[in-house]
Amino acid sequence: MPKTTLTREQIQQYAQLSPFELKNVFIELAERVQEDLPGQKGKSSVQMLNAGRGNPNWTATGPREAFYALGYFSLEESRRVWTADNLGGMPELAGSYERFDTFVRRHPDLPGIELLAQCVQLGIQRFGFDKDAFVHELTDSSVGDTYPVPDRILHHTQEIVRGYVAREMFDGAPPPGDFSYFATEGGTAAMCYIFDSLMKNGILHKGDRIALMVPVFTPYIEIPELDTYEFDVTYVEASLFAEAGVREWRYPPEEVAKLEDPAIKLVCLVNPSNPPSLALSQRVADQIKDIVATKNPNLLIVTDDVYGTFVEGFRSVAADLPRNTLLVYSYSKHYGCTGWRLGVIGLHDDNVIDEMIAALPAGEKARLAKRYGTLTLEPEKIRFIDRLVADSRQVALNHTAGLSLPQQVMLSLFSLFDLLEEGQAYKERIRGIVRQRLELLLEGARMKIADDAHRAGYYIELDLMAQAELEHGKDFAAYLERSYEPIDPLFRLAAQTGVVLLNGGGFEGPQWSVRVSLANLDDLDYLKIGHHLRAIFDDYAEEWRASRG
Repeated sequence: MPKTTLTREQIQQYAQLSPFELKNVFIELAERVQEDLPGQKGKSSVQMLNAGRGNPNWTATGPREAFYALGYFSLEESRRVWTADNLGGMPELAGSYERFDTFVRRHPDLPGIELLAQCVQLGIQRFGFDKDAFVHELTDSSVGDTYPVPDRILHHTQEIVRGYVAREMFDGAPPPGDFSYFATEGGTAAMCYIFDSLMKNGILHKGDRIALMVPVFTPYIEIPELDTYEFDVTYVEASLFAEAGVREWRYPPEEVAKLEDPAIKLVCLVNPSNPPSLALSQRVADQIKDIVATKNPNLLIVTDDVYGTFVEGFRSVAADLPRNTLLVYSYSKHYGCTGWRLGVIGLHDDNVIDEMIAALPAGEKARLAKRYGTLTLEPEKIRFIDRLVADSRQVALNHTAGLSLPQQVMLSLFSLFDLLEEGQAYKERIRGIVRQRLELLLEGARMKIADDAHRAGYYIELDLMAQAELEHGKDFAAYLERSYEPIDPLFRLAAQTGVVLLNGGGFEGPQWSVRVSLANLDDLDYLKIGHHLRAIFDDYAEEWRASRG
């Protein structure tokens, strides 16, 4: 195959871009290779395969059907109050459950009605909800006729989220006490709110030292570099190798020990990781617990657990260090609902952040009292989880804060679905999907990865330099490093085969690594991607042999 027409200097310039911006360059190259072949008008043997983004190509249909069924009932409730052309009223609370039950029996063939009825019964029976209050919250919220009250999260929604997180993030064994939740516009909004509020409340300051457990989702790398924060970042690197020379993507004890430094005020991790897609090992979790207990008791932890449902028996750091941890969770990947923008921030009611705010100097307390003084006569008593809500609307618009009510209904139905047998069966199916795709990718690429029972498999990060040394020895690896830029393989893949992957170096992984999303293409596409990756890899080996004369 021919080399890409770009010079090494041009490739070096592109390497400065974020992986998600560089992806657009690869897409342009991949689109060009799909153009008409010479002499074959309208024909191309090349199919663009974009495995560069993690948007899944599955959707959970059952909860959505239940949502739409609820919509029909909600409109009937609205028209019951006020009937005119295209005009209804606010659904009434009194008797709402009895009317819902009648609606269910009257419309047995309405798609989604059976699952909706199951979700309502589950809420009543498992969480002890008042029947009318619960049905009215669902009904009125699906209409979306009022502002969210409470603004942080609806009452019943919070209880349902607690049940969902306890099962899926805490392995069915939540810590004592309660987590309070803030429903957000996906996990990305949660990240922005957390960094902003920690700064606004004097917990973090510009230039403070924080740690990132890498490789990690790129925004966690890029946000600290913004001039708003300019944090001093320490990287905790997953640098362990298996005996066979295959990268394990695990953290050695000496890397985790960096968190012992009390100057490190916060550590961010994605668990399971992105891109390696591995849940934190118990050894590392125990080491972090010991560090908090002995060396760095005020260490704040932000754990982004969006891929937790893809690992059997997953247990979040928040379950074992609830006082120190801000839990971020997004429903986007599990349910195929990135467009819905559904996420939560969880914080235990007994936490070190509220303690740290209470212990601030008098001058800082006065500043914060002024900031939040329009919300209550006792602003010093506002918990950090509620300050997040206020800060999300610049405080002055706190009265209009909160995730939209229809979004919170969908979030509740997704969570309730998971607590049913149907939801657990769905979970096993999507786990099987990514496992199958991973096997096909590795079959095509003829590459091995470390066996790991805690692999989520939503992504995979392949270390091409380690593979080069494993297959052909150190001379070949040195040749690659000397002759090419680390992202050269990605340019070749895009320009020659139409395959779009992301550079692992952009996630603070090894420079010669690539990230493949296993979520967004058809199964057999991953076999093709593997074949293309192997062909590119073998091309380098041929060039190396030729260079040796």
